[in-house]
Amino acid sequence: MLFNSVNFLIFFPIVVLVYFLIPKRVKYLWLLGASYYFYMSWNPKYALLILISTVATWASGLFLSVFAQQSGKKAKRAKKWCLAGCVVLNLGILFFFKYYTFAATSIEEFFSLFRISMRAPVFDVLLPVGISFYTFQALAYVFDVYRGEIPAEKNFLRYALFISFFPQLVAGPIERSKNLMRQMYEPHTFDLERVKDGLLLMGWGFFQKLVIADRIAILVTDVYDNFSDYSGMQILLATVLFAFQIYCDFGGYSDIAVGAARVMGFTLTKNFKSPYYATTVSEFWRGWHISLTTWFRDYVYIPLGGNRCGRWKKYRNLLLTFAVSGLWHGAGWNFVAWGGLNGIYQVIGDLTRPFRTGLQKQLHIRTDCGSYHLLQGLTTFIFVDFAWLFFRSNTLVDALQMLRHVITHPDLLATFDPDTLLGINTMTLSEKDFFVMLVSLAVLMLVDHWKKQKVDLKGKLERQNIWFRCLVYYGLIFTVLIFGIYGPEYDASTFIYFQF
Repeated sequence: MLFNSVNFLIFFPIVVLVYFLIPKRVKYLWLLGASYYFYMSWNPKYALLILISTVATWASGLFLSVFAQQSGKKAKRAKKWCLAGCVVLNLGILFFFKYYTFAATSIEEFFSLFRISMRAPVFDVLLPVGISFYTFQALAYVFDVYRGEIPAEKNFLRYALFISFFPQLVAGPIERSKNLMRQMYEPHTFDLERVKDGLLLMGWGFFQKLVIADRIAILVTDVYDNFSDYSGMQILLATVLFAFQIYCDFGGYSDIAVGAARVMGFTLTKNFKSPYYATTVSEFWRGWHISLTTWFRDYVYIPLGGNRCGRWKKYRNLLLTFAVSGLWHGAGWNFVAWGGLNGIYQVIGDLTRPFRTGLQKQLHIRTDCGSYHLLQGLTTFIFVDFAWLFFRSNTLVDALQMLRHVITHPDLLATFDPDTLLGINTMTLSEKDFFVMLVSLAVLMLVDHWKKQKVDLKGKLERQNIWFRCLVYYGLIFTVLIFGIYGPEYDASTFIYFQF
């Protein structure tokens, strides 16, 4: 069930209404049933996978808590084996459904270089929606219990709700038990202000998804699927727009998820903080997909040694973490290249920092002015956007061919069309849609600028007269309804991160 579907517009109000009407002691049971119904609307059979992961990690948490109360080498060894078994089981399921075909194909291609023919068994399976997200959330719980940071959850049904909570089940945010589990026990009563706050955030999420992301997707999809038909400059324009497509698609989903949870009284992790206003790649990653970035920091980067083991090992840890992050996003070498590039950017940035600092002093370059920050921001965006080309490409080979096409067929004039009002070749978009896209992007960047400046937008809105607030609320609703992109017969388009 997609957030931007008619089914969800029926499902969500019913869930919320019943949730606030039923007694406190059964609220979590109602949400658990609703969450499994939400997930099973895609493929009922795959509910078994999330159930297996839930049972395995819940039982492992109980065993780990028992072993933690014992002393001696046997107890420590038992803890390690319990953790290892749980990790192998969960990652094994993830590997089979998400990475088996990729791994088998890569091995076959490797041996073919030596003229050795290999044929791995073929399994016709679909990638379960959200498997990477709920697997990482479940494993984070086990790691935290193993470290003694949280107690093991004894109530299986409450734990099952923690893993399957429908607003963030399919594409995050990846919640930690320290945040979400305790909220399963808190009383949640109806609060009009909180509901309004949640609905407004959901409306902003729908605006990002339907008005911006799905409109940009029309252009980007056509260019990337038929890049040889376009000029190098048009490919670059599509790549720049894809940066905003994926931001609005995933950021929109996250805002809808956080808003839906807030309506019911739950507080989820903020997943984005104005990432395209970042002035370094490191800062970009502190504001992009925050729940996943911190997951890799806490459970991959730091266990590898983090930055506590010398400069070159720190760089190794950084590159490994980003390479694994790339692979998490997709079973393809183009995703590994995307993750590796983001790691390389940060290594180069750290290595060249003394040189850049010295150059700034010698040339008397001011670093406390707006023009310097603007240059930093544009440079960061160019590097990040270059990596997005690999992310969006269908394969690594396609990405390299697109880069070659950009160099060999730049054709700057193809990007402009003097016969149109905007003077730009809008490619597969109509001029009206292109104009709506530009205005919407301007609104997005303005709102992100205010967020970056820590402006309390909700507080400012609440202090306005009621006619102005209504103008904003209804204006947002009608903008989504009028300018949103809907498929034939109002088919909802999926979210990009559902494939991960």
